[in-house]
Amino acid sequence: MAAAPSATAVSTAALVAPIQAPTSAFLRRTQLTRHRLHSLKCRRAGPIVPAAAAAAAGSSSPSSAVFHGECFVVGDNIDTDQIIPAEHLTLVPSKPDEYRKLGSFAFAGLPSAAYPTPFVAPGEESSRYAVIVGGANFGCGSSREHAPVALGAAGARAVVAEGYARIFFRNSVATGEVYPLELTEAGACKECKTGDVVTVDLGNSVFINHTSGKEYKLKPIGDAGPVIEAGGIFAYARKTGMIASKAAA
Repeated sequence: MAAAPSATAVSTAALVAPIQAPTSAFLRRTQLTRHRLHSLKCRRAGPIVPAAAAAAAGSSSPSSAVFHGECFVVGDNIDTDQIIPAEHLTLVPSKPDEYRKLGSFAFAGLPSAAYPTPFVAPGEESSRYAVIVGGANFGCGSSREHAPVALGAAGARAVVAEGYARIFFRNSVATGEVYPLELTEAGACKECKTGDVVTVDLGNSVFINHTSGKEYKLKPIGDAGPVIEAGGIFAYARKTGMIASKAAA
C-alpha cells in the first residue's frame, strides 16, 4: 500500500500551483472582506520605484514591475501576530487614517532582542524598507487579512521569502497589497542584512542584493501578478468584467 503524501508535500504543491482566475463562487464567499479592500485607494508611502507599473496595469501580461530600495530581513516562521499584533485588528483599513496607523504597527510583534532595528521607526507611519526578505513559512499563524495590509500600508511592495503559509500568500494576492515572491533556493535571509540595497525584478524573476553583489532567482509570480497589479481580487474582477464595475452599478 502506497504511503500517503506528507502534509509538507501537499502544502508545497499547493503553494507553487498557479493561481487561477477567481470564480464567481469565490467572489461570493469573500464579500465580507469587500470594505477592507477600499483601502487600496490610499497612497502608499515608502522608498519604492515601481518601474513599468503603468504599462503592466493596462494588461494581463506577465508582471514586469521593478522595485528598488532597502530591505528588512527576518527569519523563519514569522507569524501573523508578529506582523500585526491582535490588539491592532480593530483598525479598519477602509478608513485612510486607520489604514496609515495600521502601517505604523507593521512588525510590531517582533521581539526587539532578535530584531533591534524596527521595521517602522518610532513616531513614523511608514517604513524606509521597500522589500522584506524572509525565511521559510512566512506568514504562518492565524488567517488575519490585516497582515499583508499592514505591510502594504507601511510602504512595502514585496516580500521575498523561502516559503509561505498558504493563507498569507492568498491574502496578499486577494488584497493586492504586497507581492509574495518565493525564492528558488534557500539562503537569502541569512546572506542579506537589514539595510542592504536591493532590487526585485518581476519580469526577469530575479532578486539582486547590490550591497553584497549577490543575485537570487525567484519563482515566477504567474497568474497572481495581474491580480495584485489590479489592486486585489475585486479590482481584478471588475477590470476583467467578472463583476460589475462601480460605475455600472
